Amino acid sequence: MHEVITHDGVRLSHRDSGGEGVPLVMLHGWGQTQEMFRHQLTGLAPGRRVITVDFRGHGRSGKPQHGYRIARLAGDIRELVDQLGLDEFDALGWSMGASVWWSFVDQYGTGRIRRLVLVDQPAAVAAVPWTAPAEQRAAGAIFDVAGLLELCAGLAGPDGDEVREGFVRSMFGGDTDPGVRAFVLDEIRATPAYAGVPLLFDHCAQDWRDVLDRIDVPALVIGCEGSHVDPASQRFVAERIPGGRLHVFPREVANSHFPFLENPEAFNAVVDAFLS
Repeated sequence: MHEVITHDGVRLSHRDSGGEGVPLVMLHGWGQTQEMFRHQLTGLAPGRRVITVDFRGHGRSGKPQHGYRIARLAGDIRELVDQLGLDEFDALGWSMGASVWWSFVDQYGTGRIRRLVLVDQPAAVAAVPWTAPAEQRAAGAIFDVAGLLELCAGLAGPDGDEVREGFVRSMFGGDTDPGVRAFVLDEIRATPAYAGVPLLFDHCAQDWRDVLDRIDVPALVIGCEGSHVDPASQRFVAERIPGGRLHVFPREVANSHFPFLENPEAFNAVVDAFLS
């Protein structure tokens, strides 16, 4: 485990498997940690250099009282790759981690990214009222603005732990190893409500559709039939990225929002083939 310090004094905990070649920087989702990729640190390395990191407010990283927005997380990742001296790298983002890469591309471009992997993240999570219902469905909206406000209020309220656990359970589409579900629930407890709630609101309020056609590097979009994220939304993302590729895991391979935990062998094979 290593650390870098951002310009505003926040400690970011990260792992680096070492090795040669183009490194792969992997970003986790909301409320989760770099431990989500424990099977990739062993399954993709040592043949590939793998770097994982806990976002601010998550896992073993610092938990300041500020900076809980996607743009700030993208800035943190910019500082991480700068301090690690990564002039070129592959990027993988799962769930909110994909949004952080979209923000990274929006602000800093793709000049240092060789290949991009986006895992199970809609281009627009909340069905904002200025878009037509058909557009909302195509972009993969999971709930409307009122639903987002209700969820955030619940997470910030006295029953926050119960609301959080219910939210996580909704990400599993069927029978799953109870150990995987327990692991996910345990990891999410590392993110305090003062960090998680404003970040979730900011994350879900974003609309990244105007970024997709500006991604000018090879991109792979991964979806799961058993996830709460509709695979059609992943097809939407892949079709709007020039030359974008799509891979959807069927239910019998991965039945949740967490394919890298449920079936790491299958997930690693897909990612490794794309990056090789």
